[in-house]
Amino acid sequence: MADQALSGILLVGGSSTRFGSPKALAELEGETLAERAWRLLGQVCEERIAVGHCDGLPFPSLVDAGTGPVAAIAAGLGAAAHDLAVVVPVDMPLLTPDALRLLAAACRDAAVAQAGPLPCAVARRALPALETGERRLRTVLDGLDTARVEVDERLLANVNTPADLYRLAP
Repeated sequence: MADQALSGILLVGGSSTRFGSPKALAELEGETLAERAWRLLGQVCEERIAVGHCDGLPFPSLVDAGTGPVAAIAAGLGAAAHDLAVVVPVDMPLLTPDALRLLAAACRDAAVAQAGPLPCAVARRALPALETGERRLRTVLDGLDTARVEVDERLLANVNTPADLYRLAP
């Protein structure tokens, strides 16, 4: 069941150069990484917003400036109905509802897991900091009142190559 007053922003990603094909469409345990992340957000968030461009997604997505996660988060947060959003990159398929809830509960202006900057939670009041033109998310978050949250390191596995994805398969 989705939590109230929480938006979920899925960063679909861009060209996936290191991966060799769109990561969002890569499969793990019978579903694409995009479907998996969309389902996760649906378990936690009343509203879901995908940001980025990838042909073949089974849900609509907002087009962002294509300049990285800061612009994508700004686009999602600007479109969000709620004052608080959790942000999930498509390439972290082991995240859990509890990890996202932990980030949301700790959020001041923002909250990040110990390895940061993604996944994260961001309050709408942080939107001006995301719209300054700064491209490095870590720099933006360092300028905000950002909580650091300990999340099980295994949940933060990041898929950058097909070999990374293969290592996560059961």
